[in-house]
Amino acid sequence: MPTETIAITTAAGHELDGSLEMPTGLVRGAAIFAHCFTCTKQNLAAISVARALAKQGIACLRFDFTGLGGSEGEFGRAGFATDIADLVAVASVLRDRFDAPILLVGHSLGGAAVLATANELGGANVAGVATIAAPSDVSHVLHIIQGDHAAIMRDGAGEVTIGRQSFSLSREFLEKTEAVKLLDLVKESRIPYLALHSPVDTIVGIEHAGALFQAAYHPKSFISLDNADHLLTKSQDAEYAAETIASWAKRYLPMEEEWPKPKSGVVVQTGHGKFGTEVHTSSHSFVADEPRSYGGDDTGPTPYDLLGAALGTCTVMTMKMYYDRKGWPVEGTSVHVTHERDHAADCEDDAEDAKIQALNRAIAIRGDDLTDEQRAKIIAIADKCPVHKTLEGHLHIHTEDAS
Repeated sequence: MPTETIAITTAAGHELDGSLEMPTGLVRGAAIFAHCFTCTKQNLAAISVARALAKQGIACLRFDFTGLGGSEGEFGRAGFATDIADLVAVASVLRDRFDAPILLVGHSLGGAAVLATANELGGANVAGVATIAAPSDVSHVLHIIQGDHAAIMRDGAGEVTIGRQSFSLSREFLEKTEAVKLLDLVKESRIPYLALHSPVDTIVGIEHAGALFQAAYHPKSFISLDNADHLLTKSQDAEYAAETIASWAKRYLPMEEEWPKPKSGVVVQTGHGKFGTEVHTSSHSFVADEPRSYGGDDTGPTPYDLLGAALGTCTVMTMKMYYDRKGWPVEGTSVHVTHERDHAADCEDDAEDAKIQALNRAIAIRGDDLTDEQRAKIIAIADKCPVHKTLEGHLHIHTEDAS
């Protein structure tokens, strides 16, 4: 997916470091991903979820909370209230850019943060909230902080270890974390909610998901991340969570009716990334792109893929219509189309013909009871498909400025 680097300035004056994953084609809506406690926007879950949402047309901004990753500020003095302030600042940027309610997605403590932030932003600004392995009480994270909490409360600050990292935590951090009553905030919310949680999570137990789900009002949904660990360190678990959230979000971020929808032909227009391009028919929309080896994002078929597909699909349809009408015992057909740029070897000495390109078509017909004569006639009818005739006919392309 095309990725933009974005800097967000908070109310406290800190600059947050963000990465915005953009869809290649039309933008359905926008989302924020809030990472887990002491993680960064670069962890597996953050990248997987953000890019999966982008594939579904949802621009997703993953960012580092204050004092983490590439963001400014002191993590140890920030606390949960600052996480919420960070999310409010990020949400404001996305709202200004996309002018629509946004989806909030959070992992672990980031999940608790998006639940609390949804209440502050209100339903008019939030399309839905999805959490992964979120605690039902914010103070739950304190048990993974190794250090003398009593000394911090007495002295105002102190050194602690979280995972394998050392931080200096303030009394304010502990006090504000203890003070949050997350379940009360969830009970007040009327925003669509999706909870994802592993029943074998040893960091934040499954009972937390139960408490959050019970507190939330409908519409609410729960998905079990069977056998996944808390941090979703297995790529298949992160991808499953991401795809589930993206699918669920479609209901709350419906694609606006902004397709060109031509009455005839197709409309092709610029998308995002280097080569990403939107293709629209009267009833369908999809993306064309180039492979990564050519500098593209590989989010859709290439123009030559589409050319081959036009010939191949028309060939299959024409043959099927023919053998169905004959009532022949065909089980199915397949066509493999390849593009040959240098066709000079077949053109002898003609300089003009030496520039000819070719589409090679290999046709496979399945059906043990077919006769050789029937197979030959089906192959012959392939040359009568309309696209074949167009490509081999006297085709002119007329261009006009429609600006």
